[in-house]
Amino acid sequence: MTSSCVVFRADAGLNIGTGHVMRCLTLADALRAEGAKVVFITRQHRGHIIPTIRDRGYRAITLLGDTGADYGAHTATPVHANWLDADWRDDAAATRQALRDEGADWLVLDHYALDRVWQEAALPGGVRLLVIDDLADRPHLADVLLDQNVGRLAQDYDGLVPENYDRLIGPAHALLRPEFATLRPDALRRRETLKRPERLLVTLGGIDRDNATGVVLDALAGIAGIDQMKVSVVMGANAPWLDDVKRQARALPMHTQVDVAVPDMARRLTQTDLCIGAAGSTAWERCCLGLPTLQLALADNQTAIARSMAENGVALALPHPDESDFAAALAQGLTQLSDPSAYRAMARRAAALTDGTGAGHMAARLLGDAHD
Repeated sequence: MTSSCVVFRADAGLNIGTGHVMRCLTLADALRAEGAKVVFITRQHRGHIIPTIRDRGYRAITLLGDTGADYGAHTATPVHANWLDADWRDDAAATRQALRDEGADWLVLDHYALDRVWQEAALPGGVRLLVIDDLADRPHLADVLLDQNVGRLAQDYDGLVPENYDRLIGPAHALLRPEFATLRPDALRRRETLKRPERLLVTLGGIDRDNATGVVLDALAGIAGIDQMKVSVVMGANAPWLDDVKRQARALPMHTQVDVAVPDMARRLTQTDLCIGAAGSTAWERCCLGLPTLQLALADNQTAIARSMAENGVALALPHPDESDFAAALAQGLTQLSDPSAYRAMARRAAALTDGTGAGHMAARLLGDAHD
């Protein structure tokens, strides 16, 4: 039996962030482990992470980024059309050719700028489609749709995907690397026995275009007793404020370490006690490990996720760093989660959302369907 071929279409960049490509890489690893051939199609936007794709052992078919081209005529232009920064028809044609050349069985599409119109133009006959989405704001021609966000309902996609096709909804399906499931028992034991949080991790996305990290560190520096806590900051190699944050960290009253593009995030999340994190796809990594989090919505698509997680008691929602009450809310949140009973209650609620096995299950589903 020949191996299945799965092609991913996803972008990263200063405007997009890195999360879409990173969660695709997680699924790609699970597919490769089952013997599939995997190829990426991605644009060379400023802040792209094409070297990361290639370092993980995948071939990347690159399209020109930051073209300045208009999106092109469309019956209902997607809200995030500017993320493509190219004519959608050219993008669809290039993708269609690559799918034919590679003999693809599946296309995995993770891109807010692309919808059913693009999909109809891009998909050759016989190629099936998995769409990874968070917004429920545009139609898709999906055989399988994955929305891994808490608070999302299957009926939110009524009229947006074919009625008889699969909708996998909620963080139980979250695409996490296998080490999260492996370390989950150790992490949950640590949460149950912790007497007082002493280690704080700040991780606000691979790009953090507006330097929310710097605002967080400034606010932390003004909190009484913060010098008793060890602070770690994780940033992406393309983060535009990385050097500024490193300089800032050296002048802070608490021990603060800045690490870049770490390969062992699961271990770090297991060994930390609290997190200040963005409400992006890494939220499910923290939930899998039961890590209590003070959470920020740093992009429009994160607002609903952060609100729903706070309403369900799996994270504390902080105001945007630009808000005048941010520092006070951060201090209050740290005090709240210093209480052992509140800490453990949040850890248990977060851990109940996902066990970290979603990527493996999705890979088995796609490859099983490919051979049907």
